[in-house]
Amino acid sequence: MVTDRKPKENYLINDNSSNVDPMPEIDHPTYQASNKLLDKVAIVTGGDSGIGAAVALLYAREGADVAIVHYESSEDAEYVAERIEAIGRQSMILQGDIGDSAFCQQVVDSVIDTFGHIDILVNNAGEQHLQKRVNDISDDQLERTFETNFFGNVYLTRAAMGELRGCGTIINTTSVTAFKGNPELMDYAATKGAIVAWTRSLSKNEEILEHKVRVNAVAPGPVWTPLIPASFPKERLKNWGQTPLGRAGKAYELAPTYVFLASADSSFITGQVIHVNGGTYNG
Repeated sequence: MVTDRKPKENYLINDNSSNVDPMPEIDHPTYQASNKLLDKVAIVTGGDSGIGAAVALLYAREGADVAIVHYESSEDAEYVAERIEAIGRQSMILQGDIGDSAFCQQVVDSVIDTFGHIDILVNNAGEQHLQKRVNDISDDQLERTFETNFFGNVYLTRAAMGELRGCGTIINTTSVTAFKGNPELMDYAATKGAIVAWTRSLSKNEEILEHKVRVNAVAPGPVWTPLIPASFPKERLKNWGQTPLGRAGKAYELAPTYVFLASADSSFITGQVIHVNGGTYNG
């Protein structure tokens, strides 16, 4: 399922987890599962690494089958899929560009063909590019960042709407940058702000409400994932991610929030953004 759009290689540095030191931590060491998502089917974009991988693994531990959507690292995606199957759940891998609406429709069609239904959509994939000057944000970079971070979110939601009926859930990954801003990630922060507005608006949509679909978002703070060393020069990483808790977050620390929002535990929550940021934003 490789699309024929302009490739991202000029804009997105390889973010294979095997190239990251230290390795992102995706396995939750103390989590006690209780079948909160038993026999549910979830689509997780960016599910090959970082937060997406941590979410996919915790969903499987809670009893869900998981479709991993990714763009670049087949090795990482295969590792996560193998881990899901070792847990005792089914997985599938779908590789392509979520910035292409046709690919997003292919994702949904493939998941329905394989699993028969979709219960959870996690729009998590993203990219970011460090630029200190506004004039250094090229047209191509701006397009790519919005296509991946925001348009892909809309495309997949649109494709899945016919299947997410009767208590389905959509969970979007925004960012603390949507609320605090970031002077070197201006276009990235703008996409994450768009996701906040999209989440709040979609949750009130008549079709969404008619079919009892809940829509929420998670706003991570600094979390160590492959995206970070792919985005920042090495000299910036030594003290990266300082928070009031004294450290950056670990990918697995985000995953329980995605479980909560996907499960019946959050049945009266929609249109909300949950902040998991180590105290970096309290607004």
